[in-house]
This record gives sequence, C-alpha cells and structure tokens, in this order.
Amino acid sequence: MSNRAVIHTSEAPQAIGPYSQAVKANNTVWLSGQIPLDPGTMELVAGDASAQAEQVFRNLAAVARAAGGELNQCVKVNIYLTDLADFGAVNAVMARHFGEPYPARACVQVAALPRGAAVEIEATMVLKS
Repeated sequence: MSNRAVIHTSEAPQAIGPYSQAVKANNTVWLSGQIPLDPGTMELVAGDASAQAEQVFRNLAAVARAAGGELNQCVKVNIYLTDLADFGAVNAVMARHFGEPYPARACVQVAALPRGAAVEIEATMVLKS
C-alpha cells in the first residue's frame, strides 16, 4: 500500500513490541493501544484507573497530533479494563478529553494488560480532507 505512513512521536511511549504507534492510510489513522506509560521514563504512572486513563489519553493525544489530528477526530475508541468496576472512572476521564459528538466505543474487561496496567485504549481517527 503506497499511501501508508507510519506515525511516530517521542511525546508518547515508544512501541514495546513489533508495532507502530499509529498507521495512516489516506485520511484514516489507526492509533495503537496505549497503556499508561510515561513517555519520558517508559514506566507505568502511579495511581488508580483514573490517573492511568489520564495518561493513556495524553499518550493518544500526542500520537493524534503527530498524525495531524486531535482526539475529537476519533470515530471509534476501544477501551480494555482489567476491572469493569473502573468503568465509571474511565468514562469521566474520557468525557474530559472528548467533545460531542462522541466517538463510537467498546469497553471490555480483560484478564491482564501489559506491564500490569489497569487500562489500555486504542482508537481510529479520520482526518479532515
């Protein structure tokens, strides 16, 4: 695919596996799942699911900016939680990072996430033509 571009920024954690922070094809950007790593230290941020979700959305916003967009251009968000009891807390954080109309979303509980994170979030963004 000749119109495929890899998106990379030092303002978000570096990939901890064989994947890109995001991939852009035409005006669609697929942002890889982010966990609450501090991009400067690559360490998990301290705190509860709210604190972790804040870091995750900061990481996603940095990747979105590197791709030429912003979080409000996301059309789909997938949230993975290790405990669905954190659903309300993560919803509150998401509401601070997105305006209406909100993106489509899925939220599921998983057995575990990399590095012991409580939350991981991935998104699909459509850039303005």
